Formats: sequence, structure tokens, C-alpha cells
Amino acid sequence: MEKVLVTGASGYIALHCITELLKNGYAVKGSLRSMNRENEVREAVKKEITDNNLEFCKLDLMSDEGWDSCASDCNYMIHLASPFIVGEPKNENELIKPAKEGTMRALKAAKKAGIKKVVLTSSIVAIAYGHNQKICSSHDWTNTDKDVGAYNKSKTLAEKAAWEFINLPENKDLKMTTIHPGFVMGPLLSNDTMGASASFMARLILGKIPALPDVYMHISDVRDTAMLHVKALKSEASNGKRILTTSTNDYHITKIAKIVKDSGFNKVSTKVMPTFLFRFFALFNLQMKGVLKNIKRGSYETDNGSTVSIFNWKPTPVEKTISDMALSMGKILGK
Repeated sequence: MEKVLVTGASGYIALHCITELLKNGYAVKGSLRSMNRENEVREAVKKEITDNNLEFCKLDLMSDEGWDSCASDCNYMIHLASPFIVGEPKNENELIKPAKEGTMRALKAAKKAGIKKVVLTSSIVAIAYGHNQKICSSHDWTNTDKDVGAYNKSKTLAEKAAWEFINLPENKDLKMTTIHPGFVMGPLLSNDTMGASASFMARLILGKIPALPDVYMHISDVRDTAMLHVKALKSEASNGKRILTTSTNDYHITKIAKIVKDSGFNKVSTKVMPTFLFRFFALFNLQMKGVLKNIKRGSYETDNGSTVSIFNWKPTPVEKTISDMALSMGKILGK
């Protein structure tokens, strides 16, 4: 039985990756920054499949400790762990340093352990910002010389560092694919509502967002994203590729809100806050300041053609993705 090291095992996408791996006959070693979350992860996974082939190890993006021993008995690695906060940090290095350094620790450990392939979770934000491309593809990169926001910059610089490492002649035996989701939605396996998608959905359902920003979002189904992570492990056609798992078209946030409202949640607001007003409030609110980068980017399309052709991917309809997440969150909130 081949074993996969999944970093950041308690995360929203990671839980779906772990269940997908177990369903496909892999053994999984999940890394946690705090081993206190082991039971939470096991309970989430058990909703989908038995956790007999699941073990855990302790890793921190900012510490060398444990990386070599955690990777030593694994055949593959899915590196999901990356710092995230909603909004802008006071210092961009709060995100950039752990994202970049954690990625390098993961890749160096993978090489030392003789791991066959690393699937690295990047993001559409490493592709679509700091320029005005109307159709973004895997060939595009976010321009970090522009003011694109700390999170977008962290994902871009971490991924660039990863490709530089992989492309060194001495690392030619280590293969890599990067996965680029947009705003990830779909059912939750745990009751953790702290992630970006989960907290947005919870606040929407509870009526705590009285007016929405004038923003467009590319949606990725969490189940599709997990499935593509797992398929990429053994897909030679995806070696050295950047794989987009987003909807081709983006969706205005009001459309997302309407789908949630139509799923039976009447407190959802579909009103839009004028951007000049949003910009004023963002002077006093770091979360809103972060969203301004998305408002500024506006609407664009993505080219996910290579994902469709390599994996024969049929994306889950966006309406189902959003509705399934709303119903899942409704159960957690008791609504």
C-alpha cells in the first residue's frame, strides 16, 4: 500500500483529499501543527470512510523539526499547508515567510526521502493578479511587483520558489504538479468554520453580511479539487504542469448569495455596497482592505482546457457546489 504525506491535514481541502486518498487505496500520513486536532480530523474522515490507514505526525512550516522523519516512509506528498488570514496582515511577511519557507522544507524533505512526486496546492491568485488578462491560463503569473495583496503574493512567491527547486538538474527525479483552485466551496466534513470559505458561508447564512462587495469569484468544488490532487499523483501527463480547477466563468457574489438564499436561508442579503463606500470602510478594516484587491481585479475568465483534457474532468455544476455547501453549513449552525 502506497503512502501519501498530506501536510496541513486539518484544513478544508485537506480533509477531502484524505478521504479521497483512502477511498483510492492509499495509506495517509497527515501532518498537524498541533496534535490536539487529530481526533477532529479522524471524526471528519469517518463521515466518509474508515480511518484505519490514517496516521499523523507533527510539522510546522516555520520549523525544520520532523520533516525528514515524517516524509521518510512516504511514496508521495500533497503539500496543502499554507498560512491564510482573511484580509491584510500588518506585515506581509507574516504570510510570505511561512508560505515560502514551508514549501522549501516540504520539497527538500521529499527529495531526501526519495518521494516520487509532490502535488502542491497553489491558487488562482498566483495566476490572475497584477495584470489585466481577460482570459487567464496556466502560463500566466501574478505580477508581485504590483500591489496584489499579501496572500496573493505569498502563494505566487512560494510557487515560483517550488518550480525553481524542481527545475534544478539535481532534482530531475522529483516530479511536481501544482493545483490552482479559485474560491473553494462545497460540503464541509468538519465543524470548523474558521476557514475563508466556511466563515463567509456562515456569515452569509446568519445574515451578518448586510451588503456585499462588488466582486467576482471563480468557484472550485472542494470534491473536484481533492479528486484532481489525488489523480495528479500518478498522472505523468500532469508532471511539470500547473492545473486550474476553477470554473471557466466567474460569478458575481450576488449570484452566489442568491443560490444560498434559494437553498432555504432567508437571512441572506443580495444587496451590493457601492465600492466608494466599501473603500472608505476598508480604511478601518483589514478584512475589507483585502477584498479591495478582488474588487479592483474585476471580471475575467480562466482557461481550464488542459485540466479537462488531462483528467477527463467534468466540473461539478457551480449551483450544486454552492447549494451543497450552504446545506452543509446549515446543519453545523443548526439552521
